[in-house]
Amino acid sequence: MAHDLDAAIRAALPEAAVLSAPPAPVQPDEAADLLRQHYGLTGQLQPLSGERDANFLLAPAGGGARCMLKLSHPDEDPLVADFQTQALLHLAATDPDLPVQRLLPDRQGAASVRIQDAAGRTRVARVFSYIEGLPMPQAPRSSAQRLNVARMLARLDMALAGLQHPAGARELPWDIQRADRVRPLLVHVTDPARRALAEAALDGFEQRAKPRLATLRRQPIHNDFNLYNLLVDPAATECVAGILDFGDMVQGPLVNDLAVAASYQIDESSDALASIAAFAAAYHAVSPLQAAETALLLDLVRARLSMVVAISGWRAAREPDNAPYLLRNNAVSWARLAACAALTPEQVQSAIHAACRLSTPEPLHA
Repeated sequence: MAHDLDAAIRAALPEAAVLSAPPAPVQPDEAADLLRQHYGLTGQLQPLSGERDANFLLAPAGGGARCMLKLSHPDEDPLVADFQTQALLHLAATDPDLPVQRLLPDRQGAASVRIQDAAGRTRVARVFSYIEGLPMPQAPRSSAQRLNVARMLARLDMALAGLQHPAGARELPWDIQRADRVRPLLVHVTDPARRALAEAALDGFEQRAKPRLATLRRQPIHNDFNLYNLLVDPAATECVAGILDFGDMVQGPLVNDLAVAASYQIDESSDALASIAAFAAAYHAVSPLQAAETALLLDLVRARLSMVVAISGWRAAREPDNAPYLLRNNAVSWARLAACAALTPEQVQSAIHAACRLSTPEPLHA
C-alpha cells in the first residue's frame, strides 16, 4: 500500500524526486582537496547543515574573511545551480550593495566548477563569501523587522528583473504556480480538520488564482524568503543583514515572491489581515503592486502555507529521523492557515489598498 501511495505521489509531483533523494555527503578531507586544487584555498573546514547540498565553512589559513564551499547534490541538474550562479552575478551588477553572498572565482576565474566526487558523481562546486549575522529565527520579532523584510524583498525583486535563464522554466517542487500538485501529499495529515483547512486553501488557489497566473508580471524570483534564509544585525535586529539560499529560484509571477515571504510573516496570534496588509504595503512602497496582484495575494499566501504543511508532512513521514528539521515550520504554518481561513480575497485587497492609500478596484470575479 505504501509503495502504491509513493508511486501516486511521484506521478502527481514528479519534480519532488530531488527532495526525497538520499543524502550525498562529502568528507572534509575531500572538500579540503577540492578547495586547494581549484581555488588555492586552505584553512580550517567546518561542515554546515544543508537540505540538499554539502556545505563547508572555511576559515582561511593566515586569517582573512571566511567563505563557504557549496557542492550541489548529484541528483540536481547543473543547470539549476547555474541559474543561482547567474542570479548572484546579475545582482552584483544591478545592486552591488544588496546583502547577498558573492561568488569567489576559481583559479581560472570561473564562478563555478564541475567536479567528480569520491563516488564518481558530477557535482557543481562554488565558493561564496560568508555573510556575518544572526539567523532571524534566533532574533526577537518586531513589526519594524517585518516591514524591513518586505522592503528588502522588493529591492531584491527589482534587482532580479531582467535576468533571463533557461532553468527558470523548470518545474520545481516549491513553486506556487503548481501548488495544487501537493494535494495528494495531504494524505499524511491525519487530523481531518487540518486536512480540510489545507484542501480549502488549495481549492481557492485552483478556482481563483491559478487561472489568472499567466496574466501577471513575471520574472525570476527568490521563491524562499523565509526566516531561515535571512540574517539580521545582532546589534539592530530589525535590520536585514543577509539574504541566503537562492536554491529554489523560479521564473514566475512577481507577486508569488511576496506571497511566499508574507506567509512566513503573518502574526498568527494577532490580526492576520492587518499583518498581510502592512507587509504588502511596505513592499509596495519600494516596488508598486498592481491591482490584479493584490486581488490574488490571499489565495497565493494560503497556497504556500498548504504547500509547507503538505510537503513537510510527506517528507517527515518518509524521513522520521529528520522529522524535527523538516517540521520546523509546520506548527506555525497550521496556525497561520487557521488565522487566514475566514478572510476573503476582497477583504485582503481592500486592506492592502487602504494601507497603500490607493483606491480599491472592482473585484475580479471568478
